Amino acid sequence: MKLLIVDDSHIIRETIQGILRGHRFTEVRQAADGVSAVASALAWNPDVVTMDITMPELDGLSAVDQITAARPRIKILIVTALADKQTAVEAVRRGAEGFVLKPFTPEDLRLALDELLD
Repeated sequence: MKLLIVDDSHIIRETIQGILRGHRFTEVRQAADGVSAVASALAWNPDVVTMDITMPELDGLSAVDQITAARPRIKILIVTALADKQTAVEAVRRGAEGFVLKPFTPEDLRLALDELLD
């Protein structure tokens, strides 16, 4: 399976990659903003995208809109520090299928992805 990790923080992208490489995923790529995320998702067609919300160029919710419109089978897991219920509801309304809050533990992330994929 293929995983696209989207976050404007290099440290967060590397952390997620370290946690999830080998956890169902054989190919992993990264994007640092919403514009790059959409381009990569459309060209590479990953199975799963982890998506931050607050990013430059194009925010994560807008990127979710574009990805789900073009590739509805891609599963999207929001990984964000925005902890309000309204943000989570809006993300799901736009097509995300899961939500993990930062800071997260490796177990939090793996469990959320297992729930997303099972």
